[in-house]
Amino acid sequence: MSKRARLLLVLFFMVIAGVFIYPTVKWYFFVPEEEKTVAQASVEEVRRYSQTKALEVLERLKQGVRENPDAELPEDLSFLVPYAKRNYRIAKESLPGTWTYQAVLSSFVDEKEALETIEDYFRARIISLKELRNRTLQLGLDLSGGLTVTLAPDFSSLAERLGHEPTDVERRDAVDRALEVLNNRIDRFGVTEPQIRKLEGNKILIEIPGDPDPTRVNSFLMGKGRLTFHIVDDETTQKLIEYQRQTGITDPAILAERVDFVPAGTKIAGYYTKDKYGVDKLVRSIAIYEEVGLDGTYLTSAQVSRDPLTGKPVVLFSLNSEGSDIFYKLTSANVDRSLAIVLDDKVKAYATIQEPIRGNVQITGFSTEEAQNISLILRTAALPVDLVIEDYEAVGASLGEDSIRRGVQAIVLGFALVVLFMILYYKGAGIVADIALLLNLFFMTALLSVFNFTLTLTSIAGVILTVGMAVDANVIIYERIKEELRLGKTPASAVKAGFSKAFWTIVDANVTTFIAAIFLSQVGRGPIQGFAVTLAIGIVSSMFTALVVSRLIFDYLVDQRKVKKLSISWRL
Repeated sequence: MSKRARLLLVLFFMVIAGVFIYPTVKWYFFVPEEEKTVAQASVEEVRRYSQTKALEVLERLKQGVRENPDAELPEDLSFLVPYAKRNYRIAKESLPGTWTYQAVLSSFVDEKEALETIEDYFRARIISLKELRNRTLQLGLDLSGGLTVTLAPDFSSLAERLGHEPTDVERRDAVDRALEVLNNRIDRFGVTEPQIRKLEGNKILIEIPGDPDPTRVNSFLMGKGRLTFHIVDDETTQKLIEYQRQTGITDPAILAERVDFVPAGTKIAGYYTKDKYGVDKLVRSIAIYEEVGLDGTYLTSAQVSRDPLTGKPVVLFSLNSEGSDIFYKLTSANVDRSLAIVLDDKVKAYATIQEPIRGNVQITGFSTEEAQNISLILRTAALPVDLVIEDYEAVGASLGEDSIRRGVQAIVLGFALVVLFMILYYKGAGIVADIALLLNLFFMTALLSVFNFTLTLTSIAGVILTVGMAVDANVIIYERIKEELRLGKTPASAVKAGFSKAFWTIVDANVTTFIAAIFLSQVGRGPIQGFAVTLAIGIVSSMFTALVVSRLIFDYLVDQRKVKKLSISWRL
């Protein structure tokens, strides 16, 4: 590889690493703690925060108009100026010279528009922070705390599926299979480095590091993925809608207690849509037949697409041959009647059957994320036994800030000692090795960040070990260069021969360790897996910095600077 190609390669990787590490740096050092807390909360709390902040900002604007309408808008409210400019342009009015309280507030049609605009600003900001956090380096349960969830099996649901009271063997088998399903779901839902284990009494304990979104946690823990199709009782539904219009009551549980016109074999179910925060919003209740027309177990796949006309998410379900026959018979017998799609006892969509349907089903009513979650749950199988959350609580860091501080101190101290040793022993060449070591840590952090890696204390140990191992390659190269210099070769020839002779030694040593680390990452779990992944990434990064970055600097010294003597030893 030519020198120019190596330079471009190093610069390219540095830019890419900078892009990868930027979210982590921004999240931990530039995002206010208040916004961090909200970004890690549920969508319901995000909605509450956005609405509260919007009311506060609107009240400040109104107070400013009352007290001093011509006062200039404070810096912390300057985010309203672009919205005010947009409103002035829409109204075809000239922009004011100074943005005052009065100028900004009067740009909105009324207080409702102002409130909605401000709320949308805070909502968009928190959602962007949620997305930012998903691209950062996370801290593990031992360093930052997290959630512990205890699940207990509901064996009555197992008895219903089996048709008889389950034996002890069947109970244990169902819980074991539930453990496997949860492991698969957690892996695919992207929850980082959880700990899942079985407790006495057939209970399951799950420990999730960091501050996971409770909504996301519930989606894979308790989302049974029970998708069913029911025929709608249109006559009873019309009566229900009229009752809801008259009374304003839409809750299905309350309606079930108050109305007396729902016939046997029919039940009341809530019809839900998503609000702008992605939270289920009850629109109204409808009446559906209790008998399941088609169970979701007949679905073989679920793909997310978009309606070409509306742009809304469309879920395409494929049925197996048996399910296709059942669905064809169901839709054939109920043409011009409504069909409801029910997910975990919530009606997500219902529409009139225009003609018999066979094979593939296309339905709307799901958000993109919800449709993707359904697809994941279908692919990872339904839980063999329903699980009930028995305990759900946030836990503090088991090792705490003291361990984090000591871990960072160990990295800094180890790095400083290695830097000092290399300079004292190898003089100027030691500085080259230290630059390579610094870049190695930079690349490692970037790679761990882009994979949303969870950093535990054992992972920190892997980083510390990598710091010590990273200079091994440089030591091998330098000793080869020194041997060539003792033979009387020029600095340029010694550098070329030294890197050439050390290459395969370095590759052999690192590849064997890398293979061991990969194997350990596959068979290990939790902290062991974290240590192995960190070690593997460190090996790849250290090889690149030693063989490419160090070589590039030496080539610059001997080819461009034309140094006559390499500063690589006190005895040469």
